[in-house]
Formats: sequence, C-alpha cells, structure tokens
Amino acid sequence: MRSANSIMSIFALTALVSACAALPGCGGRSDADRTLSSMPYRLDAGLETRAISGENPTGERGKSGMAASHLGVGRKGAPNITIAPGQTADLCDIAGPGTIRHIWMAGTIDQNRMALRIAVIRAYWEEQEHPSIECPLGDFMGLAHAKVTPYQSAVHSVGELTALNFWLPMPFEERARLTLTNESDKAITLWYQVDYTINDRHPKELGRLHVSFRRENPTTMKKDFVIMEKRVGKGRYMGAVLGIRSFDSNWWGEGEIKIYSDGDREFPTLCGTGSEDYVCLSYGVQHTPFYLHGCSLNKDGFISMYRWHLPDPIYWEKECYITIQQIGWKDGLYERQDDWSAAAFWYEPIPSAPLGVFPSLTERTADLTSK
Repeated sequence: MRSANSIMSIFALTALVSACAALPGCGGRSDADRTLSSMPYRLDAGLETRAISGENPTGERGKSGMAASHLGVGRKGAPNITIAPGQTADLCDIAGPGTIRHIWMAGTIDQNRMALRIAVIRAYWEEQEHPSIECPLGDFMGLAHAKVTPYQSAVHSVGELTALNFWLPMPFEERARLTLTNESDKAITLWYQVDYTINDRHPKELGRLHVSFRRENPTTMKKDFVIMEKRVGKGRYMGAVLGIRSFDSNWWGEGEIKIYSDGDREFPTLCGTGSEDYVCLSYGVQHTPFYLHGCSLNKDGFISMYRWHLPDPIYWEKECYITIQQIGWKDGLYERQDDWSAAAFWYEPIPSAPLGVFPSLTERTADLTSK
C-alpha cells in the first residue's frame, strides 16, 4: 500500500507536468517538450543536454572536468568560482536556440547570508543590452529578507544550508547570458550549475522570463505597493516572492491585490480579498510552504510568502501592472505602513522595455540581519 507521502508526491508530479504544459520551453508548446514532460521514455526529442559550472564554464561537449587538483587532472580541479568584491561574473553565455531548465547554487553565501540581498543576478536574452532579470540573488531564489528557511515549491527548492534551486524554464533563440554581481566587500565562493538544452524548437510567439525587484521601506500611506510595474505588449504573469517586515504586532494583511490589464484604469478586472488570501491562506499567515502557494518564513515580524500561477494562468494582451494594498486590522480596518518587497516573475517577448529602477545596495539591505 502506498504511503500518504508517496501519493502526495505523485499528485505533485502530475500537477507539475500539467502546469508546465502551458509554459514556453517546458511542456506542450513543442513536440520536444511534450516528450520531455509527459513521455520521458521517448528518445526522439532532438535536444542536447548541456551544463555549465566551474568544471565546464562554456558547456562545450567533452570539455568538463579538465582542471587539475593535487590529485591530478580531472580530479575535482575547479568545483567552484570566486567572485571578488565589486566583480561581475558571467555564470553562462549560451548560443541558442535553447532553454535553461534549472539553476543550482551553494557556497559561502551560507556563512554570510546578507549576500543573498547584496549579490545581484541578471539575465540578458538574445542581444538585448538591458537585463530582463535584475534581482537580488536570494529573492530570485525564493527567499525574502536574506533569511534562509528550507522549503520546496513549484519554482524553488531551498536547503537548510543555503542550497538554492530554481526551476522555471528560460527559453531563448539566439543567446542567453546570466551574470552575478558581488556588491559586498567580501569575496563570494560559489558552487553552481546551469542545466540547459540546445536545439530547442520554440514557438513563434516566445516569451522570455523577466524578473524585477522592488522594495519600499516604508510603504506610502494609502498608496498601494507595486508588485509589478506596467508592462506593455503581450505577457503572462507567473507569480511573486513577497517579503513583509511588519512594523507592529497588529495584523498587517487586509490589503487586496489588484491586477490591472488591457484597458483597466481606476479599477482592475482582477481583485483579491486580502494579502494572505492572495497566497491561498486564511486568517493570517502560517508557516505553510505548499507547492503553488504559501509562506516559507513567519518569524519575529519577518514574512516571506509566494504564489505561482501555473495551472491558473494570468495573461494579458496589451498591458498589465500589479499592486497590493497596505491595510491592517485592529478593531476594524485601517490604513498602515510596513516594509514590503517583491520579486515579480513573468514572460514577455523580446525586445522588451527596460525594467524599473533597481534599488541601491543600502535600499535593499536596510533593517535586515544576516541570520
């Protein structure tokens, strides 16, 4: 008889396969990806699997593990890289067509966890000069406030000692470049691997992954916090990692999410019923890291929660922006201010407009501690 955990794992895998069917580069959008997701025994996908790491920084065939250690050539000679203070390291620079399918990272970020807000990951698709992803490493990898709590969702999995995994597919046609900038005064030793395929046959209307980061500390009274700034053209909102630092012990989360799209002006088409309701919880937030939604941190006034719109897509044709209110409860509703951050994830075509203004190092790290 199967255990409850085994049954839940089967349901989770089935949900991921179904959800991925609607994503670019991960599911029913091409014959190759249908083969990958629903028929793993098929051997005619036409894809090549590659990986970039310290042991193979270019991902070339037959070029891994060539460095030498004191044990000899090919005996774990280059398992990591070092990123000096102020340095920007190229994590990968891949010629397409292809799809980045998974990123794993670990390293001295576990001994200096503030690096999760200090280090900045950026992605450049095709030959576009400005980044389509610009986000603190920790928030991109599913953790707000530079605080590590082990959990798993459809997009992230995090280990107790800051093992970071990212699973949303990142398709591209000509070129994919990922960088990591160390804005701290200490070097970062990084173990990492970027897993990808090449020779992908992408659809004509291909969305590239975009990620932006915003923080308001404090938010403005009676002005909704912006999760995703206005984007023009087609797109699909995937979800967000939200960080809240509550300024007092009263309930902070009565505010409603509002998703404005395709002609919405004063009022949106999509409106939630409360902050915890948006991440599918109720009566406050509890430490409940579920597969598509939940809260991975709720301690000492620091909250990290997330919502992934995989089986319940949010599309737009012309324009979209997303906000959330700051409303509390103490013997009734009242307007309030808190410290909010958001890493928003969406797909849109290239060329795309630049992201909004990225917060400075001081703005990203103020009022946080490393543990």
